[in-house]
Amino acid sequence: MIYLKNGSYKSKDAQSLLLRARELVSDQTIIIRDTRVSESFIEYDTSIPENTRLEEVTRKLVFIAPLLEYEHIVDTKIEKDEAIKIARNLFNTERYWRAHEILESIWKNSYGNEKALLNGIILVAAAFVHHEKNENEICISILKRALMKLERASGYYFGIRLDEIKDLISEIVKTGNVQRFNI
Repeated sequence: MIYLKNGSYKSKDAQSLLLRARELVSDQTIIIRDTRVSESFIEYDTSIPENTRLEEVTRKLVFIAPLLEYEHIVDTKIEKDEAIKIARNLFNTERYWRAHEILESIWKNSYGNEKALLNGIILVAAAFVHHEKNENEICISILKRALMKLERASGYYFGIRLDEIKDLISEIVKTGNVQRFNI
């Protein structure tokens, strides 16, 4: 993942930012799969061959915006408590795709109501990924599914206020006005 500083871009700019980034690296064997636009950064989901120096890529992408950071994604086994803590931090800093990935790793080994609850939170993260790409109808559709998964959940789950989240999702679904929130 490559994160550029977002000065003024909105989610409606995601597609044009994706095309611009692909154009900038078109002379290399780099794959830019997706672009997501948050309030503070532009997130590029990339595949960079091992024989390519990251600096070659970032040097070109800074024509779009300044580099904030980059992250080499590697699957690692994380204990549930730590994974949820990491995922909450990622979610609350608008790194919804990474939060989704971390939560999915523990969801796979969960059961019953906890599995449904985790799936609901994963779906919220996925919905916000679509919102970052200006896909509001898809976002709301996924939030409806998240609400169904969270139906039996209440109280707190590792500090996550489930009732509040359900209320926020319900308001978004009812009004069609997506306002991202923290968990």
